[in-house]
Amino acid sequence: MPTNLVALLPELVLTITAVIIMLAEPMLKPAASRKPLGWIGIAGTVLAGLASWYQVSFGTIHAYSGTIQVDAFSVLFHYIIAAVVLVTLLTSLDYFEGNASHAGEYFALVLFGAVGMMFMTSSVELLMVFVGLEISSISTYILAGFRKGSGMGSEASIKYFLLGSFATAFFLYGIALAFGATGSTNIFAIAHGLASTATPRMAFLALAMILIGLGFKVSAAPFHVWTPDVYQGAPAPIVGLMSTAPKAAAFAVLLRITFTGFPAMQHRWSILMWILAVLSMTIGNLGALKQTDVKRMLAYSSIAHAGYLLVAFTAFPYDGIASACFYTGAYAAMNIGAFAVITQVAGYQERARTLEDYTGLALKRPILSALLAFFLLSLIGIPFTGGFFGKFYVFTAAIHGGHIWLAVIGLLNSGVACFYYLRLLTSIYSRRTTDAPLLDNPRAVSAPAAVGLGLAAAATLALGIVPSGAVMFAEFASHSALIEQARQECANAAPNCHIELKFDVSK
Repeated sequence: MPTNLVALLPELVLTITAVIIMLAEPMLKPAASRKPLGWIGIAGTVLAGLASWYQVSFGTIHAYSGTIQVDAFSVLFHYIIAAVVLVTLLTSLDYFEGNASHAGEYFALVLFGAVGMMFMTSSVELLMVFVGLEISSISTYILAGFRKGSGMGSEASIKYFLLGSFATAFFLYGIALAFGATGSTNIFAIAHGLASTATPRMAFLALAMILIGLGFKVSAAPFHVWTPDVYQGAPAPIVGLMSTAPKAAAFAVLLRITFTGFPAMQHRWSILMWILAVLSMTIGNLGALKQTDVKRMLAYSSIAHAGYLLVAFTAFPYDGIASACFYTGAYAAMNIGAFAVITQVAGYQERARTLEDYTGLALKRPILSALLAFFLLSLIGIPFTGGFFGKFYVFTAAIHGGHIWLAVIGLLNSGVACFYYLRLLTSIYSRRTTDAPLLDNPRAVSAPAAVGLGLAAAATLALGIVPSGAVMFAEFASHSALIEQARQECANAAPNCHIELKFDVSK
């Protein structure tokens, strides 16, 4: 199989699947169920995951004149994105039943968004990153306002689009400044150019502009202002998707750019990351304390978790990349699980929105309540969950990097977060004093949705009690990202220099 084809195999699979869905959708009657289109999307997502597994056997793949690099680092994020998309599709198969005749477009847009996200994680050329970012963003802009007739949904889509376009302008300006400072937009060429550049201030300004653009995508403070309103107005399954998969892709790009593209400036940008981490953790947790709308509360929670993940950027390169990779996977599992439960409880009309609406939920929906409680405990960081080990890994990496006070601030913020998570838990397991029509006629959980919830819960539990396999993969991904930088530097120093990294997938 040609190298260029293998390099983009998961993206090709998802693209072909999405095109098939778009061609098949007009053939269905307006009143017909769109669930078969969802099953096609699920099959395509599984095949994309298998395609990513197939890529591992090729080692590091360079394609399209060095603009695409597929290694263990990019494959790890391919797995995370594919898993999130799979759970999203499984839990939203029945979401539109009887409410929207345009549900086929939903499944195609989710897959197209995943194409852009995967493309971002494999790109080592900033202009190619921009292309992937736009593919992902355009899909999520549309999906944010997918509930037609909802004023909040339309407002969410418009705000997301306008502020996203503004952030994209900063990202493009950063690329232009990086080219002006180093003469290239290739991440490894930028690293080589920084060693001899006479304009380090321009290069640092370029990185700052890029951070603004990507900071918007990961909901890091102070670029978070869009997050609460968009999360509140967007459909629940889409909120679960956009709070995990695009963040994973953006953090993958940010890890490559900082640790492998601008390693010469780590002493500068690590201070900037320190500040962004503290702002995100503090603003996110304090903002969540005042919320009574569950989706807005989880929106501020996602801002705080972006701060926890940014803590990893202050660590040494190896520990920082590995801990960030693990935490991204753990957060994706528990957050997509929490929103999957909300999707099943609230339904398409989202009648359950506030803490009052969730009061007494355990009396009518005990299994869903137990699952939501489990995901919330993981978000807090209770032991034997993925959230606990993720925070432990990140804070340990920061301490090893000499940032003890940053870890202390992170732990204090985790304590603050307990209040609003436990407040929701208290509501769920309290007895209602008034009638609750929503709880009297609960919507049955379909088999596909149960599978999706089970996958999210199993991943969250496994990452908490048997994290060794995921840690090994995260460490190998870290080695894979850093070894290519060393290989590029070696090749620039001596043409015959050769570095090779092998990984036994059977282990």
